[in-house]
Amino acid sequence: MNQTLAYLREALANYADRHHALAIHLYKKLISKPYKNEEQFVRDLSQKEAAFLDRMLRQEMKYAKEEQDAVRVPDC
Repeated sequence: MNQTLAYLREALANYADRHHALAIHLYKKLISKPYKNEEQFVRDLSQKEAAFLDRMLRQEMKYAKEEQDAVRVPDC
């Protein structure tokens, strides 16, 4: 699993801990299939899954910028 997917897995795990059903579903999907990169994963998403990830990742990026996490947001 590449680093981008590993970060996504971590973020989904955080949301899954809060019992968000779609996050749990996406987490299981991500760990159950051998995606080589994020493009493969994204191509396997439904519109509902993609919309959820879009919202979730916007929040994650905002948080990473606020924390000045240069690993996840290099331009912060």
